[in-house]
Amino acid sequence: MSAEPRINDRIRVPEVRLVGPSGEQVGIVPLAKALELAQEYDLDLVEVAATARPPVCKLMDYGKFKYESAMKAREARKNQAHTVIKEMKLRPKIDPHDYDTKKGHVVRFLKQGDKVKITIMFRGREQSRPELGYRLLQRLANDVEDLGFIESNPKQDGRNMIMVLGPHKKKTEAMAEAREAQAVRKADAKANPGRSQNAVADDEELDEAPAESVAEAPAEAPAEAPAEA
Repeated sequence: MSAEPRINDRIRVPEVRLVGPSGEQVGIVPLAKALELAQEYDLDLVEVAATARPPVCKLMDYGKFKYESAMKAREARKNQAHTVIKEMKLRPKIDPHDYDTKKGHVVRFLKQGDKVKITIMFRGREQSRPELGYRLLQRLANDVEDLGFIESNPKQDGRNMIMVLGPHKKKTEAMAEAREAQAVRKADAKANPGRSQNAVADDEELDEAPAESVAEAPAEAPAEAPAEA
């Protein structure tokens, strides 16, 4: 069945409870009288509560109503914050350069308001040294503590050790700041025509890119720190 309400001559009841254009209660009137008033006001008679007895109808500009409803729904989707979990994988004996690179990604994710799942992958004899992974996770958490917090403590999962970092900043706040920064860049580009076209293209791509949505993992119980070897 269609979700569209019945309007005008599609309404098939002997009488209706009528609501005027400004929300005023007109009362129960014959359908013919309600349709006559709709013509006088140059408006539509819209059934807004079909299950009521008698049905409730309102005088309104139905085309305008549908347009405004669609705009509100579009704005709500635009501002909707999706729960996103990014994943970063590290080795227990990661070299300093690779660590800095991985940490940079984690920082970027947290600034965007996303959660980050950190996975330490153990291979071979490394599995007998879980404290190496634990210390690495604690180091990373300390390095990014200004941007995020430990939402799920380090926990052994087979050959891997997993920790989840949550952002201090809400996703909606991060999205608002990103839009503000983008607006500043566009204004700067107009004021400085020599600006790189690549930067402008990046901004346009940001506008069009859909939000990535990933199902949020259930919270895990805190795990005790592995004993030092």
